[in-house]
Amino acid sequence: MSVPFDSIAGSAGKGRRRPGRLAPVVGKARKQLQNALASAGYPSRVLVACSGGPDSLALAAIAAYFGRRGHVDGHPVSVAGVVVDHQLQSGSAEVAARTALVLRELGLSPVEVRTVEVASTGFGPEAAARDARHAALESTADDLRCDAILLGHTLDDQAEQVLLGLARGSGTRSLAGMRPARGRLLRPFLGLRREEILEICEVEELEPWHDPSNADPAFARSRTRVEVMPVLEDKLGPGVAESLARTAAILQQDADFLEELANETYLSLVQREGGDAWLPEDSVRGLPAALRFRVIAKAAADVGGQQPGYGRLQAAEALLRRKGSAGPVELPGHVSVYRLSLSDLELERAVSTDGSAPGAAGDSADAGPREAARCGKLVFRHQKPSQQ
Repeated sequence: MSVPFDSIAGSAGKGRRRPGRLAPVVGKARKQLQNALASAGYPSRVLVACSGGPDSLALAAIAAYFGRRGHVDGHPVSVAGVVVDHQLQSGSAEVAARTALVLRELGLSPVEVRTVEVASTGFGPEAAARDARHAALESTADDLRCDAILLGHTLDDQAEQVLLGLARGSGTRSLAGMRPARGRLLRPFLGLRREEILEICEVEELEPWHDPSNADPAFARSRTRVEVMPVLEDKLGPGVAESLARTAAILQQDADFLEELANETYLSLVQREGGDAWLPEDSVRGLPAALRFRVIAKAAADVGGQQPGYGRLQAAEALLRRKGSAGPVELPGHVSVYRLSLSDLELERAVSTDGSAPGAAGDSADAGPREAARCGKLVFRHQKPSQQ
């Protein structure tokens, strides 16, 4: 249930808790933010992204403590704030304005409200809103010369992310969940439960706004939060969320290792001609499957494509088992991949030497780069979309 706007405004002056014994949950949250900033190299200026909800408002209150002190572990720090208005709900501008007021009362400076247009991207409304929000956060950080952007995601958010990845049949990278740090984005509260966040708001005498979309069954994440996770906790016992978050932490290490190895392997194999990229099929075929699929995905991205789904990657990888020239297989982002056989390459080389017409066999060779090789190739080419 949404907190009335006047409740948010009324809490604006209460962000600084009265002197007394430090609540353990506040001390825990301060330590987690302190560690996150230390891991990021102690950025001198940080930006708190705040929606007015419990997670980000608690984060703003904890960050404000360091802002008032003026340092973290002796390293100077100042704290700014930004509220992104997605314009997706009635009254969103008023919520954003009142949230900005709370942040200013907490001591964040400057505080900006950024209004965005959420355009349809074909990947769903949640993804579109996220893309628009992140673009606004990066733009604000640039304008305010902030080295870090603080996000209020919690352990519960991480658990839900992993569960959604499992339900969608995603790979290691998706199951690894949200990273504690990615570029300028820092998520210092991934070790805190949602009930701890609510306790921080209570201790700091803050009354957060509760986004009604968080309980809207139209969204998969909302259904996971309201319906699925409580059932899992009830049937499997407490600790499910912690176990899912621990899974993400383990898989992040595995994903990082595989990503680095795949990148090194790809760079050692790839050849380029014009706008095309090609890989020697014998070398790719000899790779372990975990690397083989990643190398193919990197080749598609290298020529301007998007991350292929597992089904499309399987189709592209199957070209390695075909006889003769084969394909194309279409990958997301207007990328075509096909196999050019050794016999076609040798014919192509002969044609390029004597200039004679290749005949029917040359039709497939025309699709690939003119390059001599001792084995066939997987060729990746970006195709311009037709204008209709």
